[in-house]
Amino acid sequence: MIKANAYSASIDKSALLEQHTVLVKRIAYHLLARLPASVLVEDLIQSGMIGLLEAANNFDHSKGASFETFAGIRIRGAMLDEMRRGDWTPRSVHKNSRMISEAIAELEAQLGRDVTDNEVAEKLEISVAEYHHMLNEVSTGKIIGIDDLGVSEDALDVAEQSQVTSPYNDIEHDFFKKSLASCISTLPEREALVLSLYYDEELNLREIGQVLDVSESRVSQIHSQAMHRLKARMQAWQS
Repeated sequence: MIKANAYSASIDKSALLEQHTVLVKRIAYHLLARLPASVLVEDLIQSGMIGLLEAANNFDHSKGASFETFAGIRIRGAMLDEMRRGDWTPRSVHKNSRMISEAIAELEAQLGRDVTDNEVAEKLEISVAEYHHMLNEVSTGKIIGIDDLGVSEDALDVAEQSQVTSPYNDIEHDFFKKSLASCISTLPEREALVLSLYYDEELNLREIGQVLDVSESRVSQIHSQAMHRLKARMQAWQS
């Protein structure tokens, strides 16, 4: 009986892996749209398959979350971890990212409103074209996402929270989600829409560009500026 149960569990796990291979590919191509050309989709898929295997090994259906939801988090996390371990980003890009966030934070504190591209560029003493180039460099040279705001992206998924055992973590994640939702609601309309389409609807940059009738490069700029604006407004959550 024990051997039969073990065999059945093995079959179930193999079926899960086979059924969700397409999920790994979908997440890989979604991330690839914002990564440098040197990153190969095959590398992302390989890391994602490891995440899928971990999900299959650790999934507990009694927690109430669907396997696809749980696996999606693990797959994305495995891909991001692999990319961070091989950080290809020049120091100048990290420096520019900090400069942009600091400039936005200072200007919005002074003016008490959303600042424009022109105002940020003037603060940095560069042209608007140079500022847009910096935004594109930061966007494609470094994974800028919700997880860069100070709390893991896993904290945003209610299903994943069911896997967390610490009551303190539950409270912290709840406050973080409320703070993040509040900040996103204050973003300029187009920036909030881009974040919604990218993170909620899971469209890639090209698809978002088609929705907004702008170039993929412009979507990258809008996304990058939105994330820097959020980082500036959520400094208390950043380590």
